[in-house]
Formats: sequence, structure tokens, C-alpha cells
Amino acid sequence: MEERALEDFEKSDGALRTIKDLGAGAAGGIAQVLLDIVKVRLQTTTQYANALDCASKIFKNEGPAAFYKGTLTPLIGIGACVSVQFGAFHEARRRLEELNKKKYADSSLSYGQYYMAGGFAGLTNSVLSGPIEHIRIRMQTQPHGADRLYNGPIDCIRKLSAQGGVLRGLYRGQNVTYLREIQAYGMWFLTFEFLMNLDAKRNSVKREDISSLKVATYGGLAGEALWLSSYPFDVVKSKMQCDGFGAQQQFKSMTDCFKKTYATEGLAGFWKGIGPTLLRAMPVSAGTFVVVELAMKAMG
Repeated sequence: MEERALEDFEKSDGALRTIKDLGAGAAGGIAQVLLDIVKVRLQTTTQYANALDCASKIFKNEGPAAFYKGTLTPLIGIGACVSVQFGAFHEARRRLEELNKKKYADSSLSYGQYYMAGGFAGLTNSVLSGPIEHIRIRMQTQPHGADRLYNGPIDCIRKLSAQGGVLRGLYRGQNVTYLREIQAYGMWFLTFEFLMNLDAKRNSVKREDISSLKVATYGGLAGEALWLSSYPFDVVKSKMQCDGFGAQQQFKSMTDCFKKTYATEGLAGFWKGIGPTLLRAMPVSAGTFVVVELAMKAMG
């Protein structure tokens, strides 16, 4: 029988579950900030030869503080996002288990159902992640110095909302965000659960007896799978969320952005910045899953 995904969550009440998820989010957020601006700049401009060239020019022209542009908003919101991700995943998993028990007398999930539960978690999370990442991208791609467009996250929210309202301004690029989150978190949870179940079966051990090192390894590999499976969506999202408004707008829609990216940059255009993204993904995802597992063991 397949191990249930993070089944110890069922033993916790809602408050403890939220604390665990927020702790996991904090671990991931701290690890990711330095390389994120490199990824976004590579995705949205053509002025850098590679990731190292991008990082060097940012450091030289804008100083070390530039690597933290736009990070306040995601650092504040990432705990809430991870809480939503894990909470929605486990709610979907429980519903699927109930359905399986009624139909087959066995509540175990198939890996296709793990993907469905993860996709539901991503879709739910996108309501938060869409605007949070939009603000971060605007802050990271705005001109440096006196020509900057936004004085901070609050000013950015105000100006984006003034441009096209909340839906067309703050939530620009939301359709492609939905697609990215469904695919990304479907693969994230699926990969982690597959590797954990495989280890438990191969070594005849219980899930809670798997070492933290292995949990970190499987979590890191899940992070790589997340980005490899969803990165083209992320590129299009970044392009749309740093696009201008009015006469300066280049992309009319998600489909238009896909078409124009392919026409001008080819397939390679959908993979710009994948190097620093994968480099960042391993420790971020590993840290998230390790903290979740340790929190579950500590809180019972």
C-alpha cells in the first residue's frame, strides 16, 4: 500500500498545521532571494550573455543591495503561500482518499491523484502568488537610481492598481500563473511522494523513519522537477508582469506572449534563466520539506 502523503498532518489541529507550514515557508524564502533577480532579468531582457554576466553587472552597476530588490513582499507572503499549498494539498488528498474508499475500499492515492491534489494546491495558491510575484518582478526590473518607478511594495501596489484596476493591473498574467502553479505543484508533490514511498518500500521502513538527509534529497529533487516541468510558463508570466501599460504594452494576452517569444527567440527563449533557477531550487525545496517533516515530528 502506498504511504499517505504527509499523513501526520491529520494528527495536528488547524493552528499547529499552520505553524508548521509557515516555518517551512520561512526556510524556503530565505534561501531563494539572492538568485531570483538573476532569473527574472535573464527572462525579461537580452542585455546579459549568461547568468554570471548578469550577476556581475547587477553587482557592479547597482551594488549588492540590488540582489534583494522586491524580496520584502515575498518574504512576508511566502509563509502564507506555503501554508495554503500544504493545506490545500492535504484537503484535496483527504477528499480523494474518501472517494477511493467508497469506490474501491482502499483509500490509497494513485500517483495521478497525487498530481491532482498538488495541482489543486497550486491553483489555490495562485490567488496569493500571482500578485506577490508581480510586485516582486516590477521591483526587480525597474530602472536603478533616480529613474526608479516605485518607492516600495506599497507604492507598487497602488500604481499597478491605478493602471488597470486590481484584476488587469495587480493580477496581470494571472491566467499563465494558474497554468504554471497547477503543473509546478502537481509535479512537486508527486515527485516527493513517489521518492518517499519508493524509499520506504525498498528499505521496509516507515515514512517517519526516513532520515532527514534523504528527505532533503527527495525534496530537492522535487524542486528540480517543479521547475523543469513548468519553466516556460514562468518565463511568459515574467514577461507579462514586467510589460508596460497602454501604448507601451507589448503583449495583449498569454497566447500573444507565447507567440511573440517563440517568433523572436525560438524555443531557447522559454528557458532563459533556467540555470540559476535550478541552482536555487534544490536548497529551497529541500529546506521546505525537511522543516515540514521535522515540525511534524516535533509537534506530533
